[in-house]
Amino acid sequence: MEAAGEVRHWNAEVNGISIHVAEQGPADGPAVLLIHGFPELWLSWRHQMAALAARGFRALAPDLRGYGDSSVPTDPAAYSILHLVGDLVALLDHLRLPKVFVVGHDWGAHVAWHLCLFRADRVRAAVILGIPYFPRGPRPITESFAKLGDGFYINQFQEPGRAERAFGRYDVATVLKKFYALEIDELIAPPGVEIIDFLQTPSSPPPWMTEEELGQYAKKFQKTGFTGPLNYYRMLETNWRLTAPWTGAKIIVPVKFILSKNDVGLQSLGTEKYVNSGGLKSYVPNLEVSIMEGHHFLQQEKAERVNSEILSFLDKFASEEASA
Repeated sequence: MEAAGEVRHWNAEVNGISIHVAEQGPADGPAVLLIHGFPELWLSWRHQMAALAARGFRALAPDLRGYGDSSVPTDPAAYSILHLVGDLVALLDHLRLPKVFVVGHDWGAHVAWHLCLFRADRVRAAVILGIPYFPRGPRPITESFAKLGDGFYINQFQEPGRAERAFGRYDVATVLKKFYALEIDELIAPPGVEIIDFLQTPSSPPPWMTEEELGQYAKKFQKTGFTGPLNYYRMLETNWRLTAPWTGAKIIVPVKFILSKNDVGLQSLGTEKYVNSGGLKSYVPNLEVSIMEGHHFLQQEKAERVNSEILSFLDKFASEEASA
């Protein structure tokens, strides 16, 4: 096994903004684009980057727009799914990479599914964690969420400034710890309670994160604030309108979907039933599903198992290409 090498950091001007990228592994290795979720950074992929680099892959983990050392546009409309996927396509063009492997988690899973949907020509195969692909329905998903009441976190995130004010009652590290410690199925606060107040306040970071790592996350969110990341949620209804041309479209890219047994929404949002009943496979025909123990931030909590799932899947395609 080769040494993984140092993580290299750089910014690229793409799609009208600056995107920060952390890179590890040989520059001529097969490229793997790793797309983080909320409230995270490129750093969430630190374990996967090292494992991929050691196996000869070129790991590329951007901070998505609104996060970390990437640009933070002020206009909420700049956070639509077309902008997010557009950033990644522009990044691949900047790197002159015609086709890459893609790995996504949480909001990064949502972005990864749509990169596969919009630009299957740019994706060799994908590994997606936690959030399955839900096809565009006849009504915006926000209408379904509305039925879950005001306590549901996504409903609270819709109103500009509301979650920011609630988060502001805590220091940034505490806000992050509250999310990273998630071990409940339903992110629904009781009536009249803000979700950030409802979440327990752990005295220390979860066992899979050091105080120093938590400090790295907190430093970046202290700088950027949370409005950019929250704007992703505020664009859900807009995304439904923008994706009308893809109604009924299937995802033709080969995908391994990894589900953790104790993830948020597995029962309450019907995720487990949808995946196990074959619902997901009807929209993603070239699908493998892997179910493992763990909670929401799986790639950090169960890093070795996730690394092995990613490498075993990507190796199939890398070896096919080598023998072609």
